[in-house]
Amino acid sequence: MRLCENEQQKRRDEGGTGRNRKMRIPRVKEPNRRKSTIFFLFAAVLFLAAVTVAGILLEGRAAETDFTRTNLAPGPGCLFGTDWMGRDMFARTLAGLSLSIRIGILTAAVSAVIALLAGTAAAVLGRKADAVISWCIDLVMGIPHILLVMLISIACGRGFTGVVAGVALSHWCSLARVIRGEVIQLCQAPYILVAEKLGASKLQNVRRHMIPHLLPQFLTGLILLFPHAILHEASVTFLGFGLSSEQPAIGVILSESMQYLTTGRWWLALFPGISLALTVLLFAILGERLRLLLDPASIHE
Repeated sequence: MRLCENEQQKRRDEGGTGRNRKMRIPRVKEPNRRKSTIFFLFAAVLFLAAVTVAGILLEGRAAETDFTRTNLAPGPGCLFGTDWMGRDMFARTLAGLSLSIRIGILTAAVSAVIALLAGTAAAVLGRKADAVISWCIDLVMGIPHILLVMLISIACGRGFTGVVAGVALSHWCSLARVIRGEVIQLCQAPYILVAEKLGASKLQNVRRHMIPHLLPQFLTGLILLFPHAILHEASVTFLGFGLSSEQPAIGVILSESMQYLTTGRWWLALFPGISLALTVLLFAILGERLRLLLDPASIHE
């Protein structure tokens, strides 16, 4: 009897184990997203740096005219063709992208610093400062970006200075709101309250505790400001309120090519436009990947 009972128990155990084995779902190891993100960031920064340096080196060639090679279609000798003055469109496109990237870096950096200072001041300096800064944010965000950039650019004399001032002074509002919300939450954090009771001033708390905490938001906002800055610079220049026609900017190239599209010279606008769109898209993906990389929730992915 005991042998029979032991055999029945063993069968039940084996049956249960078998059912449990069937119910188990094998785990598939996910790819290491952090490594792929870091690799993508490195490759993207390297590519953008190469485009910027190549554009600077090709500025002289982009301005060279050769009336024996006018209106050539894209081919082995000229990858992007030539324009009505015989200028190499490949060199002009790289020079224009390089200029746009440099303007985007400069304006995004200025906008991000303004946003950091304004958002921190609104949350730390009391209700009156918060009301004034919030009113300024609402005022700037209530005006369309293109119109505001045009007005500031005209007020600053157009050209390089006008474009930089217009783009930098019109793109800080969204990031300032994000930073203001983060600082308001930080002001109620236990370690901030303890530091205040121990005699630390507001400036010391901002410098020692808040700025390191805000660094991921600041860097992400800085990267995400690049595509907006580049697009608005090109748009304002295209409309004639930005960079001068002597500079090989993408907006100038697209504006000049509009009058030649009806004659079948499609390459004058196609390749510069695609290059600008790909650069903007690359900056947007770069900012999103950087946000995921700095997100604490993705540390174990």
